[in-house]
Amino acid sequence: MQARILPAPIPADSEIKRRLPGADFHDCYTLPLADTRSPLQLYLHMLPRMPRWVSLMMALRNKVVGHMGLKNLGDFAHFDASRPLTDYRVGDQVGIFSIVYLSEREIILGDDDKHLNVQLSLHRPEGCDTLSASTIVHIHNWLGHLYMFFVTPMHKLIVPAVLRRV
Repeated sequence: MQARILPAPIPADSEIKRRLPGADFHDCYTLPLADTRSPLQLYLHMLPRMPRWVSLMMALRNKVVGHMGLKNLGDFAHFDASRPLTDYRVGDQVGIFSIVYLSEREIILGDDDKHLNVQLSLHRPEGCDTLSASTIVHIHNWLGHLYMFFVTPMHKLIVPAVLRRV
């Protein structure tokens, strides 16, 4: 039986919760997860297991937004799978995002562009067998609002689909 992935509040004890003020979009999904992998390990585990349709959507996104002057984020699988976990640091690019915060309990990954800043968190609360995946977006201009108009419905499908692969 597959674990239930449910919408939830952003965890109060997470670093990403402190970044929430002023966000134009935010959400969080949780799932029961009894193993002991760190958020970094879980993120690295998910990247090569990205659903094919999500990778195709990212390729389409990169093609379309390039005509609007936004950056190409590349693809999720762009990382060195043989790199030791202890070598990862804040600022490292891993897949389409850079690490902006890293601890034993949480990893925050993000991307900043002229239209918006996005950050996503994988968080394992102390003493709790769950994983929380939170996203916050700070929009800078009308292009960011237009972008999120199209991305928001897809985001609500993508996050649970990716979490099912943990």
